[in-house]
Amino acid sequence: MVYQQKPWLKWYDPRVEEHVSVKHESLYDFLESAVDRFSEKPAFTFYGKVFSYKETKWMVERLASALHKEGFKKGDRAAIMLPNCPHYIFSLFAVFRLGGIVVQMNPMYVEREIEYVLEDSGAKYMIVLDSFYPRVKKVQPSTSLKRVIAVNLTGNRGELGEGDYYFEAALQDDDVNLPEVEIDPHEDVAVLQYTGGTTGVPKGVMLTHYNLLANFNQVCDFIYNTCDDVPESFKMITVLPMFHVYGLSSVALCGIREGANQIILPRFDLKEVMETIKREKPFIFAGVPTMYFALNSLPEALKDCGFSDVYYAGSGGAPLPVEQAKAFENITGSTLRDGYGLSEASPTIAFNPPFLPRKYGSIGIPVPSTFVRIVREIEDGEYVDVPVGESGELIVKGPQVMKGYWNRPKDTEDVIKDGWLFTGDIAKMDEEGYLYILDRKKDMIIASGYNVYPREVEEVLYKLEGVEEAIVIGVPDSYRGETVKAFIKLKDGCGISVEEIIAFAKANLAPYKAPKEVEILAELPKSSVGKLLRRVLRDEEIAKVKA
Repeated sequence: MVYQQKPWLKWYDPRVEEHVSVKHESLYDFLESAVDRFSEKPAFTFYGKVFSYKETKWMVERLASALHKEGFKKGDRAAIMLPNCPHYIFSLFAVFRLGGIVVQMNPMYVEREIEYVLEDSGAKYMIVLDSFYPRVKKVQPSTSLKRVIAVNLTGNRGELGEGDYYFEAALQDDDVNLPEVEIDPHEDVAVLQYTGGTTGVPKGVMLTHYNLLANFNQVCDFIYNTCDDVPESFKMITVLPMFHVYGLSSVALCGIREGANQIILPRFDLKEVMETIKREKPFIFAGVPTMYFALNSLPEALKDCGFSDVYYAGSGGAPLPVEQAKAFENITGSTLRDGYGLSEASPTIAFNPPFLPRKYGSIGIPVPSTFVRIVREIEDGEYVDVPVGESGELIVKGPQVMKGYWNRPKDTEDVIKDGWLFTGDIAKMDEEGYLYILDRKKDMIIASGYNVYPREVEEVLYKLEGVEEAIVIGVPDSYRGETVKAFIKLKDGCGISVEEIIAFAKANLAPYKAPKEVEILAELPKSSVGKLLRRVLRDEEIAKVKA
């Protein structure tokens, strides 16, 4: 069959091997190798403060020593709840050095979400921005959290609770005491990346050291191995959030592998990003579609900021509309290349590499060591490949596929079958091996590049007195990609308003999860057995947009 022949391989540049080469090492070993290679070169620049690779290791070792003296040991979990900043990297590798597991925490989480992730992961330690500290302390009593380390970026420090301390305190002790820790890269989990599923229950994706090492090497092989003139000291802008695996693996870790000077921005501010590009002249820029939408909204400034000199501009995290890609390219003269991945694959599966012509609407070709199939189920548990050009579910096998879901063996079995990761996304492949994502089998919403799971939002809405039934969907949005919309049936006699429902949701959900639109209906669509039919409402909304 054509899938067994891997038709995309004929397009590989000669400098890219079919299989990625990954050393048998831990992520901390990887950092040490980078430090040996790049030593005094700048690794991270954050608002004028520059940290070399050597200084990065110095920070990591001292924080790791402080954690070790606190009793942190191999297998323990430490949550990181920070915006992009060098402290994220220091914290990440300090945990890796001790054989611990990093629990990725979105800084936009509200107390309910923080509590859930801490409880589910069993994290005992947490590194958090001090402005988020009060949220964490409110939920700490109902979790296993025993120590919080606060990071201050403004200079205005507040008081911390007993036993907690600021990040700098961990750096004061010159008596660095680090244990020998044996790490099996293939088996030992490095990161818990929380995501959701069709059940709406957030699950911890277990990414091993090997998963992440393999994936960022796969990405780097495609981008850097095929460029003959990578500057010796090049810059990249790291604005994609590191708490998202796309920003962590495909940007931050790739940058370390290549010895880049990463210009770190804590968030996407349109004016700041454009000024930074113009001033720093980065070699690489990666973003999500909404970032490019925002850039396109200021065409004159965008034309003047220097994207034409960026070697590789990539987009991921959500579908990239063709018209927005064309607009960006017409303004800048640069090529914008789309890609695809998911948390369960560390995350990258395929993208449009710089050595091939980009096809609009395509997510590109699979990265090295990645095998993909487009299948349909012919009977329970039995799948066949579909012909070229036809749609089916995209399934993936490769070294980047997760170990499984944290403490959820049944959920793991549901998505990994005979070594194949079932993505839940409907796709097709053309005769040249380029992939196209057509739709999502799951009901997941992608708003501004963030995953939103309808069931989780619905469960929050049901907590509001007066709500009888709720259906949450994603509706097309020219800026966010999708916007969260809720349809509500109220209990008889209840006079709650749309504004009150939206306010309640905002108080109990991260901003990107809270519905921007609410519609109150007399009845919600149901199947013959009484199941609420989300798809009916979504199809109606799409029809309205197309009309």
